[in-house]
Amino acid sequence: MALFDCSCDATSGHARALTYETAHGSFRTPLFMPVGTSATVKGVMPSQLRDLGAQVVLANTYHLSQRPGAELVAAAGGIHSFMAYDGPMLTDSGGFQIFSLADTRKLDDDGVSFRSIYDGAKVRWTPEGNMRIQELIGADIAMQLDQCPPYPATREFVARAVDLSSAWAARCLAAHQRPDQTLFGIVQGGMHLDLRLESVRRLRAIEEESLAAGGRRFGGFGIGGYSVGEEHDVMFETLGEVARALPEDRPRYLMGVGNPTTLVRAVREGVDLFDCVLPTRTARMGTAFSSTGRMNLRNAKYKADFGPLDPACTCPTCQTHSRAYLRHLVKQDEMLGAILLSVHNLHFLIDLMARAREAVLAGAYEEFYAAWMAGPGVKDY
Repeated sequence: MALFDCSCDATSGHARALTYETAHGSFRTPLFMPVGTSATVKGVMPSQLRDLGAQVVLANTYHLSQRPGAELVAAAGGIHSFMAYDGPMLTDSGGFQIFSLADTRKLDDDGVSFRSIYDGAKVRWTPEGNMRIQELIGADIAMQLDQCPPYPATREFVARAVDLSSAWAARCLAAHQRPDQTLFGIVQGGMHLDLRLESVRRLRAIEEESLAAGGRRFGGFGIGGYSVGEEHDVMFETLGEVARALPEDRPRYLMGVGNPTTLVRAVREGVDLFDCVLPTRTARMGTAFSSTGRMNLRNAKYKADFGPLDPACTCPTCQTHSRAYLRHLVKQDEMLGAILLSVHNLHFLIDLMARAREAVLAGAYEEFYAAWMAGPGVKDY
């Protein structure tokens, strides 16, 4: 396969199994991507990520641009060399972080100004400047700079975010030049189906105009602005139609979603990629995903339970340590407790998506979906 080629290996209903080629190897969907915000997946060694079955790892443009700085990452040989991870990587644009800091940023048509959370320095980003930062960091996949509206927000506010994100998508695509890196566009539109579909239409038109002028195309598409405070069922009122409005020949990436059941449901709607800090963040809180639902290891019922965390799981934590030991670590606020639960939670989501892929390849995703929805693991939050 050529660089950034995407092949569809199978479909089962709307669920898809893709293979996508990057400069650091291919990845196969559906898949969950661990989040390494500051060039580290919290509590997990880079070498462990491969052992857990991770295919793509994320890093955060906002945080890396502030510390240690994109130029330093580039001087280290890029993000792969800097963190010693040789698999495919993705950087988000940092837009979500900027727009979550409403009291310190100023937005205009040309870009956004904000105060750094690290030292209070004033920073100015344009779409072109953001592309330069992501090219310096050097992940295989970059994301366009966009405006992610909060929830709830007025229709007028969301429509304005679609306008701005679309305009910035065109500028990002024109500015992005690094040949061993591809760029994903991002769909916005809040919970308004018509605005979502308009966002998709504009991304398609931007790409067509770029190609007609001898420019590049988007390597895939993010679906942003979901999981920002709304109930999960609200997202699913529009997600499927939005996903299936995107081109069939490239990945569809639902940004910032990490509940097991949400992943299973979204794959059924035609989504391919997922990321979220949830597995490591909840691990630091002492909770774990499992085949029997979310587990709180602080619960006294695990005090003398010497069975594995999840008997159905093959991760190193479940193969080695008991619930009683894990509860002890959590209650003592020991670093190892968060590490072991992070390993488990990441493995759980990565393995769940690997089994989803097997179901798609077997033409049996509906059966896989029904079995999950009828099982105890569905109680994941």
